[in-house]
Amino acid sequence: MKIRPMTAEDWDSVSQIYAEGIATGFATFETQTPTFEHWDKAHISKCRFVAEEDGEIMGWVALSPVSSRCVYGGVGEVSVYIATKSRGKGVGKQLMQRLIEESEKAGYWTLQSGVFPENEASIKLHDKVGFRFIGKRERVGKIHGIWKDNLLFEKRSEKVGVD
Repeated sequence: MKIRPMTAEDWDSVSQIYAEGIATGFATFETQTPTFEHWDKAHISKCRFVAEEDGEIMGWVALSPVSSRCVYGGVGEVSVYIATKSRGKGVGKQLMQRLIEESEKAGYWTLQSGVFPENEASIKLHDKVGFRFIGKRERVGKIHGIWKDNLLFEKRSEKVGVD
């Protein structure tokens, strides 16, 4: 398996994997896959990667800014999605490790994630790569008319923003 930067040409595979996540009902508040143009504007170009094996995209990870305020310029929100048939094979861990490494090179000192409590695989993944649980937002939003809680995780860089 190879972890490499995501390109626009990967969008068909990336959006299919995103659609699989949306279909679970516990990966995102989104209910439809966005266009590449919309997704591209919302995610940081230096911090988006795919896992590929034998020409097939197995999963993806990306950062989006948490705020347009300059004080939050080193804080990014993580999105990580693994193809249904690639889950449980360590794809997520490799993607997250690469994202952590590259985000630090790009000057990010904090990565954060919001995870639905039902998404046990994502919770375990965040724990494996050093994120810590920082709290729970109760009934923060609705999806298909059902209120959802969101568990908050963060990873602070040991290299960036420590001075």
